[in-house]
Amino acid sequence: MKAAVATEQGLAIREVPTPAPKANEVLVRVRVAALNRADISQAHGQKHGNSGGVGAVLGMEFAGEVEAVGAEVKGVKAGDRVTCSGPGAWAEHAVTDWGRVNLLPRGLDYQEAVTLPIALLTMHNAVVTNGRLRAGEAVLIQGASSGVGLMAMQIAKAKGARMVIGTSTSAERRARLTDYGADLALDSKHASWAEQAMKATGTGVDLIVDQVSGGVMNDNMKACAILGRIVNVGRLGGTSGDFDFNLHALKRIDYIGVTFRTRSLEEVREIARLMRDDIWHFVEDGTLRLPLDRTFALDETAAALQYMSANKHFGKIVLTV
Repeated sequence: MKAAVATEQGLAIREVPTPAPKANEVLVRVRVAALNRADISQAHGQKHGNSGGVGAVLGMEFAGEVEAVGAEVKGVKAGDRVTCSGPGAWAEHAVTDWGRVNLLPRGLDYQEAVTLPIALLTMHNAVVTNGRLRAGEAVLIQGASSGVGLMAMQIAKAKGARMVIGTSTSAERRARLTDYGADLALDSKHASWAEQAMKATGTGVDLIVDQVSGGVMNDNMKACAILGRIVNVGRLGGTSGDFDFNLHALKRIDYIGVTFRTRSLEEVREIARLMRDDIWHFVEDGTLRLPLDRTFALDETAAALQYMSANKHFGKIVLTV
């Protein structure tokens, strides 16, 4: 089969063996796959958790038809239309654990469906499970114009947040955040953004989902309400920065770190189950959606990665296979 593979010289399109599903796995004929920011480093041979490395088929989410299932697979059968997360997505066939497979509702096409798996898993876990969002609370999403950020705002709104604030350093992107759940869009590079968030909410933000980290941590705590929560999802702004321990203690803020890289197979299955049980009906009725920015062919994967690296897109970048 044709696949996008990480080599010592960079990404290459090569013929590789079609994977065979293990007892717990589902084999999918991939029709479309999506790009995620972690794919940029993996394309240069770096590992992401247990996946990636030189010789690995790249990609983390895909959609298509099930061709075969292992003996332990539950709730999925050959012929099902599915969208999935899992390694090896940028290929004509891919396998993944049955717990990471989502059955498509009627009327949802593959290009729409492939934008959803990672965003739904990541942000339901961040906003609802770890962020402990309650109806009537104020929520702020740092880095809201990314695919997962747009999904976080929509999940917060669907779950009853009274105010949703999104941040972006791009004026053009901020102007579009209200289409995806934001009541207010702020520029996190503006010196007074934390004060603006405090003024808008009255008592501060109850939950901050932070994809930036680095230099925004102290401003996050300034914007946060007493007994607020901050969930560290991403570190696009850097992996270290100033931390005002006194402010953290005064506001009694819960600071929570999350990642999928150290989670077991059973943990990921449970995260997926909780997501589907809680919010999949919002996918079925069209409440949760992501914009499709641009589509490339599998042979154009290198160009797709360059486009993502330029950081000009809004929403998801998709490969047709």
